[in-house]
Amino acid sequence: MAERKPIESWLTDMDGVLIHEGTPIPGADAFIKRLRDSGKPFLVLTNNSIYTPRDLQARLSRMGLQVPVENIWTSALATAKFLDDQRPGGTAYVIGEAGLTTALHDIGYILTDHEPDYVVLGETRTYSFEAMTKAVRLINAGARFICTNPDETGPSTEGPLPATGAVAALITKATGKKPYFAGKPNPLMMRTGLNAIGAHSETSAMIGDRMDTDVLAGLEAGMQTFLVLTGLTTEQDTEKFPFRPTRTVASIADLVDLV
Repeated sequence: MAERKPIESWLTDMDGVLIHEGTPIPGADAFIKRLRDSGKPFLVLTNNSIYTPRDLQARLSRMGLQVPVENIWTSALATAKFLDDQRPGGTAYVIGEAGLTTALHDIGYILTDHEPDYVVLGETRTYSFEAMTKAVRLINAGARFICTNPDETGPSTEGPLPATGAVAALITKATGKKPYFAGKPNPLMMRTGLNAIGAHSETSAMIGDRMDTDVLAGLEAGMQTFLVLTGLTTEQDTEKFPFRPTRTVASIADLVDLV
């Protein structure tokens, strides 16, 4: 096996790695502090498109994790970057929250339900039958179907919630059109994130708690991958996949000394 290059930049998932149900995971504060002190480029990533980077910065700060806005990368930002590259100044009908609508406004997109170029589906806690019906009709009329992420469920204190991927499946069933997913495990999210911080995949690492999104996306983007066991994946679960992380550790605390 070829010798791996030293890690010069880091990408890390947020939920399940740095925080869990609104509480910081032990070692997360030390890891973020070590990253900031080192001066190495880094990003905190999330497939959740509900919040803007400023919202997330404030939430993390309340938990004692000091992450600058420019070091936060969401599936909403990745989706906006993709659309800006594909069709600058386009139009979209959006189902989602401020994180997604703000990202699209910032690239100059017009949000409309009149013959939009795209239907863009993101995360929301208030999916309405009316909005989904409108999305189906617009896609049938020719709008292209884009989705921020494929996660079928999301975490809550009461248990799993239906998420973007589940609603996308409903719309696909009604239209026969599959969406393009911009978020993890699409390596596009990683590559656009790396570009945003001027990093290179061969000297970067991805930390995550899910094999099917975090590790897969990091692997396909050409990065080293670290799986932490503080989220959704157990060590036994890793055996179910045809690929493996570079290394599996108990938690983010085990990676502080690698920065």
